[in-house]
Amino acid sequence: MADFRLQILSADEPFYDGPCTSLMVPTDEGFYGVMAHHVNCIMAIAPGVLLYRETADSPQKPVVVATGVLKVENNEVSVLVLSAEWPEDIDRNRAEERAREARAALQSKQSAHEFDATKAKLARALNRIHASEMFDKINAGPK
Repeated sequence: MADFRLQILSADEPFYDGPCTSLMVPTDEGFYGVMAHHVNCIMAIAPGVLLYRETADSPQKPVVVATGVLKVENNEVSVLVLSAEWPEDIDRNRAEERAREARAALQSKQSAHEFDATKAKLARALNRIHASEMFDKINAGPK
């Protein structure tokens, strides 16, 4: 299976730069798949779990991402997101506390800008909680 270069860049730092044989990114309409020699395109990434495979024989690797942009050009893919993290690095208790704080803040009087920022914080916390739970279920294996 042919591969392509994948760069995942978060606002803070480069997250991954290396080979990839398949990529699935979350969008508002569902997952969008990219393989080698994909047509050039640009699209919005929704908060969720990105999945990529380094080689044809390697397992898919999940990455929890915030909003961002995907750019495919000349067999190179750039994923630019506000944040990216491995699911196993998520502190679920901290994410749950952030979600409680954001829910409480939504009940208080805020400017439109503050309200939008609080909604974004809540969405990020819920995304992290969901991804962490999904990762735990996958690693628990069949029962």
